[in-house]
Amino acid sequence: MTLSRRNLLATTAAVAAGTTAAASAGTAQAAPAGHGGHGGRHRLRTGFERLADGGYAPLDGQKVGVVTNPTGITRDVRHIVDVMHADDRVDLTAVFGPEHGFRGTAQAGGSEGRYDDPATGLPVYDTYLKSGQPLADVFTASGVDTVVFDIQDVGARFYTYIWTLFDCMEAASLAGKRFVVLDRPNPVTGRASLGPILHKEFATFVGRQPIAQAHGMTVAELALLFNGEFLQSPVPLETVTMTGWRRSEFYDASGLPWVPPSPNMPTPECALVYSGTCLFEGTNLSEGRGTTRPFELLGAEGIDGSWAAAANELRLPGVRFREAYFAPTFSKFQGKTVGGVQLHVHDRAAFDPVRTGIALLVTARRTWDGFAWRSDNWIDKLTGSTQVRTMIDAGADTDAVVDGWERELAAFRRTRRQYLLYR
Repeated sequence: MTLSRRNLLATTAAVAAGTTAAASAGTAQAAPAGHGGHGGRHRLRTGFERLADGGYAPLDGQKVGVVTNPTGITRDVRHIVDVMHADDRVDLTAVFGPEHGFRGTAQAGGSEGRYDDPATGLPVYDTYLKSGQPLADVFTASGVDTVVFDIQDVGARFYTYIWTLFDCMEAASLAGKRFVVLDRPNPVTGRASLGPILHKEFATFVGRQPIAQAHGMTVAELALLFNGEFLQSPVPLETVTMTGWRRSEFYDASGLPWVPPSPNMPTPECALVYSGTCLFEGTNLSEGRGTTRPFELLGAEGIDGSWAAAANELRLPGVRFREAYFAPTFSKFQGKTVGGVQLHVHDRAAFDPVRTGIALLVTARRTWDGFAWRSDNWIDKLTGSTQVRTMIDAGADTDAVVDGWERELAAFRRTRRQYLLYR
Protein backbone atom coordinates (compact mmCIF):
# COMPACT_ATOMS: atom_id res chain seq x y z
CA MET A 1 0.00 0.00 0.00
CA THR A 2 1.37 3.40 -0.94
CA LEU A 3 1.76 6.23 1.52
CA SER A 4 -1.57 8.04 1.41
CA ARG A 5 -2.36 11.53 2.66
CA ARG A 6 -3.66 10.02 5.89
CA ASN A 7 -0.56 7.89 6.22
CA LEU A 8 1.57 11.01 5.94
CA LEU A 9 -0.52 12.86 8.52
CA ALA A 10 -0.33 9.93 10.95
CA THR A 11 3.40 9.55 10.49
CA THR A 12 3.92 13.27 11.00
CA ALA A 13 1.79 13.15 14.16
CA ALA A 14 3.87 10.28 15.51
CA VAL A 15 7.12 12.13 14.94
CA ALA A 16 5.74 15.32 16.44
CA ALA A 17 4.32 13.49 19.47
CA GLY A 18 7.57 11.63 20.07
CA THR A 19 9.49 14.89 19.87
CA THR A 20 7.08 16.59 22.27
CA ALA A 21 7.25 13.72 24.75
CA ALA A 22 11.03 13.64 24.62
CA ALA A 23 11.29 17.38 25.12
CA SER A 24 8.82 17.28 27.98
CA ALA A 25 10.67 14.43 29.69
CA GLY A 26 13.93 16.31 29.33
CA THR A 27 12.64 19.54 30.86
CA ALA A 28 10.51 18.15 33.68
CA GLN A 29 11.43 19.49 37.11
CA ALA A 30 8.86 17.63 39.19
CA ALA A 31 9.64 14.23 40.68
CA PRO A 32 8.51 11.24 38.55
CA ALA A 33 5.13 9.86 39.58
CA GLY A 34 4.56 6.28 40.55
CA HIS A 35 8.08 4.88 40.52
CA GLY A 36 8.25 3.71 44.11
CA GLY A 37 11.93 4.66 44.28
CA HIS A 38 12.91 2.38 41.39
CA GLY A 39 13.14 4.95 38.59
CA GLY A 40 16.85 4.49 37.85
CA ARG A 41 16.76 0.70 37.86
CA HIS A 42 14.41 0.16 34.93
CA ARG A 43 15.38 0.70 31.33
CA LEU A 44 11.81 0.70 30.01
CA ARG A 45 9.66 3.78 30.56
CA THR A 46 5.94 3.52 29.76
CA GLY A 47 3.96 6.25 28.07
CA PHE A 48 2.40 7.23 31.38
CA GLU A 49 5.77 7.42 33.13
CA ARG A 50 7.04 9.77 30.44
CA LEU A 51 3.84 11.83 30.54
CA ALA A 52 4.14 12.28 34.30
CA ASP A 53 7.88 12.96 34.11
CA GLY A 54 7.10 15.78 31.69
CA GLY A 55 4.56 17.39 34.00
CA TYR A 56 1.63 16.26 31.82
CA ALA A 57 2.60 18.88 29.23
CA PRO A 58 0.40 17.44 26.40
CA LEU A 59 -2.63 17.84 28.72
CA ASP A 60 -1.91 21.40 29.83
CA GLY A 61 -5.04 23.55 29.97
CA GLN A 62 -7.30 20.63 29.02
CA LYS A 63 -10.18 18.94 30.81
CA VAL A 64 -9.09 15.31 30.62
CA GLY A 65 -10.95 12.01 30.52
CA VAL A 66 -9.16 8.66 30.68
CA VAL A 67 -10.15 5.39 28.99
CA THR A 68 -8.56 2.72 31.17
CA ASN A 69 -9.01 -0.42 33.23
CA PRO A 70 -7.07 -2.15 36.05
CA THR A 71 -3.95 -2.39 33.83
CA GLY A 72 -3.53 1.38 33.84
CA ILE A 73 -1.03 1.33 36.69
CA THR A 74 2.31 2.79 37.68
CA ARG A 75 5.37 0.70 38.37
CA ASP A 76 4.48 0.66 42.08
CA VAL A 77 0.94 -0.57 41.22
CA ARG A 78 -0.96 2.65 41.85
CA HIS A 79 -3.70 3.30 39.34
CA ILE A 80 -2.98 6.19 36.99
CA VAL A 81 -6.43 7.65 37.69
CA ASP A 82 -5.64 7.85 41.39
CA VAL A 83 -2.21 9.37 40.63
CA MET A 84 -3.54 11.95 38.17
CA HIS A 85 -6.49 12.86 40.37
CA ALA A 86 -4.09 13.71 43.20
CA ASP A 87 -1.82 15.81 40.96
CA ASP A 88 -2.62 19.51 40.49
CA ARG A 89 -0.76 19.56 37.19
CA VAL A 90 -3.56 17.72 35.37
CA ASP A 91 -7.29 18.50 35.31
CA LEU A 92 -8.79 15.00 35.33
CA THR A 93 -12.58 15.25 35.16
CA ALA A 94 -13.88 11.89 33.88
CA VAL A 95 -13.10 8.19 33.47
CA PHE A 96 -14.38 5.91 30.69
CA GLY A 97 -14.69 2.20 31.45
CA PRO A 98 -14.43 -0.56 28.77
CA GLU A 99 -15.53 -4.21 28.90
CA HIS A 100 -15.03 -5.60 32.43
CA GLY A 101 -15.13 -2.03 33.76
CA PHE A 102 -12.69 0.63 34.90
CA ARG A 103 -12.00 -1.11 38.21
CA GLY A 104 -12.42 -4.58 36.67
CA THR A 105 -15.45 -5.86 38.55
CA ALA A 106 -17.31 -7.38 35.56
CA GLN A 107 -16.80 -10.74 33.83
CA ALA A 108 -16.55 -11.32 30.06
CA GLY A 109 -19.36 -9.61 28.19
CA GLY A 110 -20.09 -7.22 31.07
CA SER A 111 -19.29 -3.71 32.27
CA GLU A 112 -19.78 -1.53 35.32
CA GLY A 113 -22.26 1.00 33.92
CA ARG A 114 -22.39 4.67 34.87
CA TYR A 115 -21.38 5.52 38.44
CA ASP A 116 -19.20 7.82 40.52
CA ASP A 117 -15.88 6.28 41.51
CA PRO A 118 -15.81 5.93 45.34
CA ALA A 119 -12.04 6.48 45.55
CA THR A 120 -11.89 9.75 43.59
CA GLY A 121 -15.46 10.94 43.20
CA LEU A 122 -14.91 11.13 39.43
CA PRO A 123 -17.80 10.27 37.11
CA VAL A 124 -17.22 6.96 35.33
CA TYR A 125 -18.92 6.51 31.96
CA ASP A 126 -19.51 3.14 30.31
CA THR A 127 -18.07 2.72 26.78
CA TYR A 128 -18.78 -1.00 26.38
CA LEU A 129 -20.76 -1.81 23.22
CA LYS A 130 -20.95 1.89 22.36
CA SER A 131 -19.45 3.29 19.18
CA GLY A 132 -20.00 6.03 16.62
CA GLN A 133 -22.32 8.89 17.53
CA PRO A 134 -23.68 7.31 20.75
CA LEU A 135 -20.11 7.10 22.10
CA ALA A 136 -19.37 10.60 20.79
CA ASP A 137 -22.39 11.79 22.78
CA VAL A 138 -20.86 10.25 25.92
CA PHE A 139 -17.65 12.21 25.35
CA THR A 140 -19.64 15.38 24.74
CA ALA A 141 -21.73 14.89 27.88
CA SER A 142 -18.59 14.35 29.96
CA GLY A 143 -17.31 17.82 29.12
CA VAL A 144 -13.73 16.71 28.46
CA ASP A 145 -11.45 18.35 25.90
CA THR A 146 -8.96 15.48 25.58
CA VAL A 147 -9.47 11.72 25.79
CA VAL A 148 -6.46 9.73 27.06
CA PHE A 149 -6.16 5.98 26.43
CA ASP A 150 -4.04 3.71 28.64
CA ILE A 151 -4.86 -0.02 28.58
CA GLN A 152 -2.51 -3.01 28.37
CA ASP A 153 -3.11 -5.01 25.19
CA VAL A 154 -2.12 -8.66 24.61
CA GLY A 155 -1.37 -8.61 20.89
CA ALA A 156 -4.37 -10.40 19.36
CA ARG A 157 -6.92 -8.97 16.92
CA PHE A 158 -9.85 -10.42 18.80
CA TYR A 159 -8.88 -8.93 22.17
CA THR A 160 -11.51 -6.23 22.36
CA TYR A 161 -9.55 -3.40 23.99
CA ILE A 162 -7.90 -2.43 20.72
CA TRP A 163 -11.38 -1.99 19.24
CA THR A 164 -12.33 0.10 22.26
CA LEU A 165 -9.34 2.20 21.18
CA PHE A 166 -10.63 2.38 17.61
CA ASP A 167 -14.19 3.18 18.65
CA CYS A 168 -13.02 5.87 21.07
CA MET A 169 -10.80 7.46 18.42
CA GLU A 170 -13.70 7.54 15.96
CA ALA A 171 -16.06 8.96 18.60
CA ALA A 172 -13.51 11.56 19.69
CA SER A 173 -13.23 12.70 16.09
CA LEU A 174 -17.01 13.01 15.82
CA ALA A 175 -17.16 14.93 19.11
CA GLY A 176 -14.28 17.25 18.23
CA LYS A 177 -11.97 15.98 21.01
CA ARG A 178 -8.21 15.50 21.08
CA PHE A 179 -6.90 11.97 21.62
CA VAL A 180 -3.72 10.94 23.46
CA VAL A 181 -2.46 7.34 23.59
CA LEU A 182 -0.05 6.31 26.34
CA ASP A 183 1.98 3.37 25.10
CA ARG A 184 2.72 0.07 26.86
CA PRO A 185 4.62 -3.04 25.67
CA ASN A 186 3.13 -5.70 23.48
CA PRO A 187 3.64 -8.56 25.97
CA VAL A 188 4.25 -11.19 23.28
CA THR A 189 6.77 -9.01 21.39
CA GLY A 190 6.33 -6.84 18.34
CA ARG A 191 8.56 -8.95 16.10
CA ALA A 192 6.05 -9.94 13.45
CA SER A 193 2.42 -10.04 12.48
CA LEU A 194 0.95 -13.53 12.10
CA GLY A 195 -2.22 -15.19 10.91
CA PRO A 196 -5.17 -14.41 8.67
CA ILE A 197 -6.38 -10.90 7.87
CA LEU A 198 -9.95 -9.90 8.73
CA HIS A 199 -12.29 -9.50 5.76
CA LYS A 200 -14.51 -6.47 6.29
CA GLU A 201 -17.78 -8.40 5.87
CA PHE A 202 -16.86 -10.28 9.07
CA ALA A 203 -16.28 -7.16 11.14
CA THR A 204 -17.50 -7.34 14.76
CA PHE A 205 -16.26 -6.16 18.15
CA VAL A 206 -13.66 -8.95 18.00
CA GLY A 207 -12.31 -7.41 14.79
CA ARG A 208 -13.36 -4.07 13.33
CA GLN A 209 -10.71 -3.65 10.63
CA PRO A 210 -8.48 -5.79 8.36
CA ILE A 211 -5.44 -6.45 10.54
CA ALA A 212 -3.59 -9.69 11.28
CA GLN A 213 -4.78 -12.11 13.94
CA ALA A 214 -1.54 -11.48 15.89
CA HIS A 215 -0.82 -7.90 14.91
CA GLY A 216 2.68 -7.47 16.39
CA MET A 217 2.13 -3.81 17.32
CA THR A 218 1.79 -1.65 20.42
CA VAL A 219 -1.38 0.31 21.13
CA ALA A 220 0.28 3.58 20.04
CA GLU A 221 1.33 1.99 16.75
CA LEU A 222 -2.18 0.64 16.26
CA ALA A 223 -3.61 4.11 16.94
CA LEU A 224 -1.41 5.55 14.19
CA LEU A 225 -2.47 2.72 11.86
CA PHE A 226 -6.15 3.27 12.64
CA ASN A 227 -5.84 7.02 12.10
CA GLY A 228 -3.90 6.65 8.86
CA GLU A 229 -5.79 3.77 7.24
CA PHE A 230 -9.26 3.22 8.67
CA LEU A 231 -10.83 6.32 10.22
CA GLN A 232 -12.86 8.33 7.73
CA SER A 233 -12.09 11.51 9.68
CA PRO A 234 -8.73 11.21 11.47
CA VAL A 235 -8.75 12.38 15.08
CA PRO A 236 -6.21 14.94 16.39
CA LEU A 237 -3.84 12.31 17.78
CA GLU A 238 -0.77 12.38 19.99
CA THR A 239 1.17 9.31 21.09
CA VAL A 240 3.39 9.29 24.17
CA THR A 241 5.87 6.57 23.35
CA MET A 242 7.88 4.29 25.59
CA THR A 243 11.62 4.46 25.86
CA GLY A 244 13.78 1.37 26.30
CA TRP A 245 11.40 -1.14 24.70
CA ARG A 246 12.67 -3.45 21.97
CA ARG A 247 10.41 -5.33 19.60
CA SER A 248 12.03 -8.66 20.44
CA GLU A 249 11.24 -8.44 24.17
CA PHE A 250 8.61 -10.40 26.06
CA TYR A 251 6.75 -8.85 28.96
CA ASP A 252 9.04 -10.14 31.70
CA ALA A 253 11.87 -8.02 30.28
CA SER A 254 9.88 -4.85 31.00
CA GLY A 255 10.23 -4.95 34.79
CA LEU A 256 6.55 -3.99 34.99
CA PRO A 257 4.02 -5.81 37.20
CA TRP A 258 1.44 -7.89 35.33
CA VAL A 259 -2.19 -7.06 36.00
CA PRO A 260 -4.72 -9.32 34.24
CA PRO A 261 -6.26 -7.13 31.50
CA SER A 262 -9.39 -9.27 31.80
CA PRO A 263 -10.44 -12.06 34.18
CA ASN A 264 -9.37 -14.83 31.82
CA MET A 265 -5.94 -13.38 31.01
CA PRO A 266 -4.20 -14.11 34.32
CA THR A 267 -0.57 -14.33 33.18
CA PRO A 268 1.78 -13.29 30.36
CA GLU A 269 2.05 -17.01 29.54
CA CYS A 270 -1.67 -17.01 28.81
CA ALA A 271 -1.21 -14.01 26.51
CA LEU A 272 1.56 -15.88 24.69
CA VAL A 273 -0.78 -18.62 23.45
CA TYR A 274 -4.02 -16.61 23.26
CA SER A 275 -3.79 -15.43 19.65
CA GLY A 276 -3.91 -19.07 18.58
CA THR A 277 -5.91 -21.00 21.15
CA CYS A 278 -8.69 -18.44 21.46
CA LEU A 279 -9.88 -20.00 18.19
CA PHE A 280 -11.33 -22.79 20.32
CA GLU A 281 -14.03 -20.33 21.38
CA GLY A 282 -15.41 -21.08 17.92
CA THR A 283 -15.70 -24.82 18.63
CA ASN A 284 -17.57 -27.11 21.02
CA LEU A 285 -14.34 -27.67 23.01
CA SER A 286 -13.49 -25.82 26.19
CA GLU A 287 -10.85 -23.12 25.71
CA GLY A 288 -9.97 -23.47 29.39
CA ARG A 289 -12.25 -20.77 30.79
CA GLY A 290 -13.15 -21.69 34.33
CA THR A 291 -9.69 -23.13 35.02
CA THR A 292 -6.51 -21.59 36.38
CA ARG A 293 -4.93 -21.96 32.92
CA PRO A 294 -7.39 -20.47 30.39
CA PHE A 295 -6.28 -20.85 26.75
CA GLU A 296 -3.43 -23.15 27.86
CA LEU A 297 -5.86 -25.99 28.67
CA LEU A 298 -8.18 -27.20 25.89
CA GLY A 299 -10.56 -30.14 25.94
CA ALA A 300 -13.97 -31.79 25.87
CA GLU A 301 -15.78 -34.86 27.14
CA GLY A 302 -14.63 -37.97 25.31
CA ILE A 303 -11.15 -36.76 24.31
CA ASP A 304 -8.25 -39.00 25.33
CA GLY A 305 -4.48 -38.95 24.92
CA SER A 306 -4.62 -39.42 21.16
CA TRP A 307 -5.02 -35.68 20.61
CA ALA A 308 -1.86 -34.76 22.50
CA ALA A 309 0.01 -37.54 20.70
CA ALA A 310 -1.12 -36.31 17.28
CA ALA A 311 -0.17 -32.72 18.11
CA ASN A 312 3.29 -33.75 19.36
CA GLU A 313 3.92 -35.72 16.16
CA LEU A 314 3.83 -32.43 14.24
CA ARG A 315 6.94 -31.23 16.10
CA LEU A 316 5.72 -27.66 16.14
CA PRO A 317 8.50 -25.24 17.07
CA GLY A 318 8.79 -24.14 20.68
CA VAL A 319 5.87 -26.06 22.18
CA ARG A 320 4.95 -29.49 23.54
CA PHE A 321 1.54 -30.90 24.44
CA ARG A 322 0.61 -32.84 27.55
CA GLU A 323 -2.42 -35.08 27.87
CA ALA A 324 -4.54 -33.25 30.44
CA TYR A 325 -7.82 -33.63 32.35
CA PHE A 326 -9.67 -30.76 34.03
CA ALA A 327 -13.09 -29.67 35.30
CA PRO A 328 -14.05 -26.06 34.44
CA THR A 329 -15.78 -24.16 37.24
CA PHE A 330 -17.76 -22.08 34.72
CA SER A 331 -18.30 -21.74 30.96
CA LYS A 332 -18.25 -24.85 28.72
CA PHE A 333 -18.46 -28.19 30.58
CA GLN A 334 -18.94 -26.48 33.93
CA GLY A 335 -18.39 -29.01 36.72
CA LYS A 336 -17.59 -31.86 34.32
CA THR A 337 -14.24 -33.59 33.92
CA VAL A 338 -12.99 -33.30 30.36
CA GLY A 339 -9.91 -34.56 28.53
CA GLY A 340 -7.61 -32.67 26.23
CA VAL A 341 -4.22 -31.00 26.10
CA GLN A 342 -2.14 -28.47 27.96
CA LEU A 343 0.31 -26.37 25.97
CA HIS A 344 3.83 -26.10 27.38
CA VAL A 345 5.86 -23.44 25.55
CA HIS A 346 9.57 -24.19 26.05
CA ASP A 347 11.03 -21.78 23.45
CA ARG A 348 9.12 -18.51 23.24
CA ALA A 349 11.24 -17.12 20.42
CA ALA A 350 10.50 -20.11 18.15
CA PHE A 351 6.83 -20.52 19.14
CA ASP A 352 4.19 -19.48 16.56
CA PRO A 353 0.86 -19.19 18.39
CA VAL A 354 -1.36 -18.91 15.31
CA ARG A 355 0.15 -21.88 13.46
CA THR A 356 -0.11 -23.82 16.73
CA GLY A 357 -3.78 -22.92 17.11
CA ILE A 358 -4.51 -24.09 13.57
CA ALA A 359 -2.58 -27.32 14.12
CA LEU A 360 -4.60 -28.03 17.25
CA LEU A 361 -7.87 -27.47 15.37
CA VAL A 362 -6.74 -29.80 12.58
CA THR A 363 -5.62 -32.56 14.95
CA ALA A 364 -8.66 -32.22 17.24
CA ARG A 365 -10.97 -32.70 14.27
CA ARG A 366 -9.00 -35.74 13.08
CA THR A 367 -8.70 -37.49 16.45
CA TRP A 368 -12.07 -36.77 18.08
CA ASP A 369 -15.27 -37.66 16.27
CA GLY A 370 -17.28 -35.27 18.46
CA PHE A 371 -15.54 -32.17 17.08
CA ALA A 372 -17.88 -29.43 15.85
CA TRP A 373 -17.82 -25.72 15.13
CA ARG A 374 -20.12 -23.46 17.10
CA SER A 375 -23.45 -23.30 15.29
CA ASP A 376 -23.16 -19.54 14.79
CA ASN A 377 -19.83 -19.99 12.96
CA TRP A 378 -18.11 -17.79 15.53
CA ILE A 379 -14.84 -19.21 14.19
CA ASP A 380 -15.34 -17.07 11.08
CA LYS A 381 -15.54 -13.92 13.22
CA LEU A 382 -12.35 -14.92 15.07
CA THR A 383 -10.33 -15.82 11.97
CA GLY A 384 -11.87 -13.05 9.86
CA SER A 385 -13.33 -15.11 7.00
CA THR A 386 -14.74 -18.54 6.11
CA GLN A 387 -11.37 -19.73 4.84
CA VAL A 388 -9.97 -21.46 7.93
CA ARG A 389 -13.21 -23.29 8.71
CA THR A 390 -13.88 -24.47 5.16
CA MET A 391 -10.31 -25.58 4.55
CA ILE A 392 -10.17 -27.60 7.76
CA ASP A 393 -13.56 -29.15 6.95
CA ALA A 394 -12.19 -30.08 3.52
CA GLY A 395 -9.30 -31.96 5.14
CA ALA A 396 -6.51 -29.43 4.63
CA ASP A 397 -3.43 -29.82 6.80
CA THR A 398 -1.82 -27.08 8.87
CA ASP A 399 0.62 -25.93 6.19
CA ALA A 400 -2.13 -25.58 3.59
CA VAL A 401 -4.32 -23.52 5.91
CA VAL A 402 -1.43 -21.22 6.83
CA ASP A 403 -0.42 -20.83 3.18
CA GLY A 404 -3.96 -19.70 2.43
CA TRP A 405 -3.51 -16.36 4.15
CA GLU A 406 0.13 -15.57 3.34
CA ARG A 407 -0.57 -13.22 0.43
CA GLU A 408 -2.95 -11.04 2.43
CA LEU A 409 -0.63 -11.14 5.43
CA ALA A 410 2.30 -9.92 3.32
CA ALA A 411 0.23 -6.92 2.19
CA PHE A 412 -0.70 -6.10 5.80
CA ARG A 413 2.93 -6.35 6.87
CA ARG A 414 3.88 -3.73 4.27
CA THR A 415 1.20 -1.37 5.58
CA ARG A 416 2.09 -2.06 9.21
CA ARG A 417 5.73 -1.18 8.62
CA GLN A 418 4.85 2.48 8.04
CA TYR A 419 3.51 2.89 11.58
CA LEU A 420 6.14 1.14 13.71
CA LEU A 421 7.73 3.34 16.37
CA TYR A 422 10.38 1.02 17.83
CA ARG A 423 13.25 -1.13 16.64
